[in-house]
Amino acid sequence: MKKIFSILSIFILVLGYSQKIPAVNKTIFSKEALAEKMQDENGNSISVKDILDQYKGKVIVIDFWASWCKDCLLAIPKSNELAEKNPNIQFLYFSLERNKEAFDRSIERFNMKEKENFWFSSGWKNSFNDYIELNWIPRFMVIDQTSNIAKYYAISPEDPDIQTTIDKLIKPNSN
Repeated sequence: MKKIFSILSIFILVLGYSQKIPAVNKTIFSKEALAEKMQDENGNSISVKDILDQYKGKVIVIDFWASWCKDCLLAIPKSNELAEKNPNIQFLYFSLERNKEAFDRSIERFNMKEKENFWFSSGWKNSFNDYIELNWIPRFMVIDQTSNIAKYYAISPEDPDIQTTIDKLIKPNSN
């Protein structure tokens, strides 16, 4: 009986902490979310809005990750493949490392120096992550050419909806 209770307890614990799919697929960011500050690799503070504005007119894929996240590390090769398959798409890497030193080490260690990396210096709990209901990583989002959310929720770069969304956004308007 103790063994069954232990297994049941572990199962309930795992379910309680597993990734929860957001109930609503948001299509725009709130002003508060866009105002959230991040840091670039040089330690400069920049808002999410300013990051997205740099790439207005382009389709963006945001990859939320951290080096302490095993699933994130397993996703890196597939994320790289997705980027290689879509050379005209801007990939942004939003790190949830615990400190700047870990952020610097992780982008060096995982050969990400040539990528666009930003770090949530405010930690996991902030206006942006709260707004998008970030409760687990890895997570991927596709942002359209006007900085609206085209694909709100994906947990793997292999999610076929990511590529489908990209294809719809870059397909010339046939009207």
